[in-house]
Amino acid sequence: MHQTLLPFLGACLLIAASPGPSTVLIIRRSLVGRRDGMATVLGNETGVFVWGVVAAFGLTALLTASRLAYDAMRVVGAVVLVVFGVQALRAARRLRGSAAAGVGETGDAGGAEETGDARSAPSARSSAWASYRAGLALNLANPKAAVFALSFLPQFVPAGAPKLPTMVALAALWAVFEVGYYACYVWGVHRMRRLLDRASVRRRLEQISGGVLIALGLRMALEG
Repeated sequence: MHQTLLPFLGACLLIAASPGPSTVLIIRRSLVGRRDGMATVLGNETGVFVWGVVAAFGLTALLTASRLAYDAMRVVGAVVLVVFGVQALRAARRLRGSAAAGVGETGDAGGAEETGDARSAPSARSSAWASYRAGLALNLANPKAAVFALSFLPQFVPAGAPKLPTMVALAALWAVFEVGYYACYVWGVHRMRRLLDRASVRRRLEQISGGVLIALGLRMALEG
């Protein structure tokens, strides 16, 4: 097993470094605050672990065997991406309206009007929970994540090792590794907070992330 871990972690690094919808959402929610960014990461990695466990039981094979099931999930995933993209564009519009009205630099990616540590504890918990749900929903609504887990994890099961517990353990390691990797994104956004909190910069980032998420959603909906 120890001979498998290094190649497996290397593959996990390449996967995490590949930009995708999860990366966009994590960065976007990190603009709200570190708590929201990490909650999004944890939600996304919960989805990674869930798909790994489902793949270990062979259930994701149903998606590859049933075109109808795959297409239905693909449409749901596309809708989720478009909804998140529209939310980002609406947040950008609110920021523009606030700037025009001379109201500070507030507004966030999920609809709250408070940022960082200035929020009350109940508001911060509610926002973090919303971020967790967003990360989880984005991952679970992506059929490609399910099919990828099915094809990825079995390659690293050592010969003679029990398949089910080994794949579950690898799925857990995959999720934990990505938590650490994406935490660097959250930390980086926080370190750049003084620049990113400027209304003009924040608005542009919301516009870019919204456009990217909508484009990815449309691509997912239209792909064969």
